[in-house]
Amino acid sequence: MAKSVDDVRAFFDAHWTVRKYKQYDIPEDHLDVIFEAAQRAPTDATAQLYSFIRLRDESLRQEIATLTNNPHFATSSEAFIVCLDVCRLDAILQSANQKMAEIPVIANHFGLGDAVMAGENLLLAAEMLGYRGCWIGGVLNALERIVELTKLPNGVVPFAGLTIGVPDESPVRRPRIQRDLVFHTDSYRKPSSDEIKSAVEQMAPITARGNWAQTLARYFAVGGTMEHREAHLKAILEKQLKL
Repeated sequence: MAKSVDDVRAFFDAHWTVRKYKQYDIPEDHLDVIFEAAQRAPTDATAQLYSFIRLRDESLRQEIATLTNNPHFATSSEAFIVCLDVCRLDAILQSANQKMAEIPVIANHFGLGDAVMAGENLLLAAEMLGYRGCWIGGVLNALERIVELTKLPNGVVPFAGLTIGVPDESPVRRPRIQRDLVFHTDSYRKPSSDEIKSAVEQMAPITARGNWAQTLARYFAVGGTMEHREAHLKAILEKQLKL
């Protein structure tokens, strides 16, 4: 039987990101359905251009936690590196005596899409079972070392980390910007200055100092975190995908 509108709204309203977990081993039958959900995600041309590196070795988890400055890599019930993967596709083509085209930009485009959809399916299935999780962009802080540690061959690129488990912190419902800045009808509509101001005010509670624009600036403005990550990501894409 289909869920009601209220049921669906309540499920997604209950979504919250967790970085502190209780010590808990997720049962195998739960993991089975969580992994099944990941593999039922949409995929371009049936190619399934993604792989998950499930981190089980405690020393490996701790090193990646330190490298990414995300302790929950080590403390969550399950931790993964979510990757775009065209290495497997190349092997399949070779098995049919076919040579993979030189399409690094296409590989990056569809591989990232497949990886995100599979990872989000995994997280949603975990949440349906009562767990919570966290996407971890901090993987970009140590791409070269993570590629080395997890022995990623050419054609495989880390996109993000993903942790799941039983929360050991209180839920925090984070705001989102107004819907009409996200959903456009027929053509893109640039926001007005008043709408931008309203969005910044709406997101203020998510920040420690009450200024969302300044929080974003620490990531995306000149001198921010993303500028530092840019060179490392370019180097990995060139090495792994020849992009």
